[in-house]
Amino acid sequence: MSEVKSGDTVRIHYTGTLADGSTFDSSAGREPLEFTVGSGQIIPGLDRALPGMTVGDTKKVEIAADDAYGQPNPDARQEVPRDQIPADIPLEPGTQLQVQTQAGQVMPVTVAEVSDTIVTLDANHPLAGKDLTFDIELVEIKAA
Repeated sequence: MSEVKSGDTVRIHYTGTLADGSTFDSSAGREPLEFTVGSGQIIPGLDRALPGMTVGDTKKVEIAADDAYGQPNPDARQEVPRDQIPADIPLEPGTQLQVQTQAGQVMPVTVAEVSDTIVTLDANHPLAGKDLTFDIELVEIKAA
């Protein structure tokens, strides 16, 4: 039976949970996630857990924040004058929005704080700074 190695394309089912046990993502009810091992398409801690697995194997993988989405970057938070945001845009903390950078790129942000005059937008990944646990099942290996 073949084992996963770097460069193989694999398909996995997974459930990702936080330290409190809440699920943040899962492939349940969807097609398995497909990616190439070692290519940087997924978080490093999960990528490193796959080599050596065979089809049908299951594994629980605990991943520290530094091997997942990293630590929050304070420079990824930006204060914007409230009057520069259109009135029809919802501004409750936790709301996810998309902004366009000066270079024309679209970037997801989360409304972090709102005052009468300032809105603080956070471009950090929502899982930055969090340790993650994944329950994975290897469904398929397409050898490199």
